[in-house]
Amino acid sequence: QVQLQESGPGLVKPSQTLSLTCTVSGGSITTNNFYWSWIRQPPGKGLEWIGYSSYSGNSYYSPSLKSRTTISRDTSKNHVTLQLSSVTPEDTAVYYCATNYGSWGQGTQVTVSS
Repeated sequence: QVQLQESGPGLVKPSQTLSLTCTVSGGSITTNNFYWSWIRQPPGKGLEWIGYSSYSGNSYYSPSLKSRTTISRDTSKNHVTLQLSSVTPEDTAVYYCATNYGSWGQGTQVTVSS
């Protein structure tokens, strides 16, 4: 069973770039048919899928966030990173990483505020 742990700054200023890391243990991010997604939940709202990095290194993004999102990976560190540019207070949320097999990290709170 893979385990996922999100990490990154809890506070980001408006217009800056949010950068988070999902560190994976108990398995490799290159394992066939694994997709490593980023998902967020703004306060009082539902879950929103942001995008994924696949086992082969391809990335795919939600159309609504595509212009601001980059998801990349470092196979030597076995982690997947999320970068979201030009953030606004509307990007305040709990950010999760998850696999297509149902494993989730515990989430990390990110607040966008000056």
